[in-house]
Amino acid sequence: MVKHTTHLCGVLFLLCLLFGDFVFGWFHYGSQGKTQQQQQQQHTADSLEQSCLCHLTGVLDDCFCDIESIDVFNNFKIFPLMQKLIDRDFFRYYRVNLKRPCPFWPDDSHCAIKDCQVEPCPESKIPVGIKSGNYNKYSQAANTIRDIKECEQAHELGAINSTLSNQSKEAFEDWAHHDDAQDHFCGLDDETSPDAEYVDLRLNPERYTGYKGPSAWRVWNSIYEENCFKPRSVYRPLNPLAPSRGDDDGEGFYKWLEGLCLEKRVFYRLISGLHSSINIHLCAENLLDGWGKPIWGPNVHEFRRRFGSAETKGEGTRWLKNLYFLYLIELRALSKVAPYFERAFINLYTGNSQEDSITKELLLLIFNETKAFPMHFDESSMFAGHKMEAKRLKEEFRLHFKNISRIMDCVGCSKCRLWGTLQTQGLGTALKILFSEKEIKNLPENSPSKGFQLTRQEIVALLNAFGRLSTSIKELHNFRTLLKDQR
Repeated sequence: MVKHTTHLCGVLFLLCLLFGDFVFGWFHYGSQGKTQQQQQQQHTADSLEQSCLCHLTGVLDDCFCDIESIDVFNNFKIFPLMQKLIDRDFFRYYRVNLKRPCPFWPDDSHCAIKDCQVEPCPESKIPVGIKSGNYNKYSQAANTIRDIKECEQAHELGAINSTLSNQSKEAFEDWAHHDDAQDHFCGLDDETSPDAEYVDLRLNPERYTGYKGPSAWRVWNSIYEENCFKPRSVYRPLNPLAPSRGDDDGEGFYKWLEGLCLEKRVFYRLISGLHSSINIHLCAENLLDGWGKPIWGPNVHEFRRRFGSAETKGEGTRWLKNLYFLYLIELRALSKVAPYFERAFINLYTGNSQEDSITKELLLLIFNETKAFPMHFDESSMFAGHKMEAKRLKEEFRLHFKNISRIMDCVGCSKCRLWGTLQTQGLGTALKILFSEKEIKNLPENSPSKGFQLTRQEIVALLNAFGRLSTSIKELHNFRTLLKDQR
């Protein structure tokens, strides 16, 4: 595989050198002859395509998977299925509290345009099976244990509840309240909070909102500088909030990073990958025309600004590779958690039996694809040293990530906070799954487990977060195609 990949990298590199001017081109407006300025822009764009995207190839660090294999697997198998899944009712509605104050500094930022606002979903439009279960159980039987005041089917469900044995009732009650003992990597919202609201994710898509500048940078700076195990003496490349280091190209940072243990190196790459993914979403769904009805679409200039070799001093390709690394981590989590959902009594409950059946079949189909992927990340290499040291490192890893989930409450843009919270929680759920292998292996076949469980909020976040990563990789392909077609 390595030999084949190396050969493929060489071929791609030669194609870029020999045919770059013919094959690649930056998106431009107008189809007539180019002015000198347009030619200069075209040359800059060609350089980016060669340096940023053409170098996005080969085997990833810390794993044995190549980018080309991920592209094919995602774009042709996973992406179409994920788009169908996240459009189902169970995954479409996400309950979240966007009114919690920032615990670290005063919120002094405001979104630049009205599209930043999140439109909550009226209770009347929420599927009855979703809004009935504050403890997020996904089978009809589990929902019937609680007193469902707002559910029109309370009487019918109560009849089903009476058929449960006392042992099953106790198990479901334990399932409902058991969460403090879990290895949570994120602070979960209290879904019973009066400030928590259901949001229709399909009607509040992640895209450019105008939220930028010092406020946005302060959020990411806090994440990188205070939560990625980095001493302040180590300079992080392109940090706009740090004093200028002249011509420092950041090599000192990467030497420090490579000297870290695998776990801390993985942590940084996960955060960097998440940051890259979010930036790609903003480039792919950018505000192209704000006059009258807004027009959203891919903005190649914005993509260049965020990932271009010249604009990022060569950092862009590294950031994009971290996106692929994050994709592998969450892909591995989905393959590991499959047995949890394959149990017959687990239903993604909305109250509509036909809808629930289709959703469950689609989810299992995705799990089958993830399990068939041959180059998964091997998480067994993490936290595998001395038992006490591994335990301490894992707890430090968990607390750092949990702190990042709290920083999301400091995001000044409501829509950015919504998607930042969801994707952070999704990654936190993936980490929880990866480090619960023993508990998942010991799951009882026909009853809930005290050892491992997922709330509906975690499930919705997990699958939607992976859907966002899948979309990011597909959008990278779209940018390649756009550049080539416009040439």
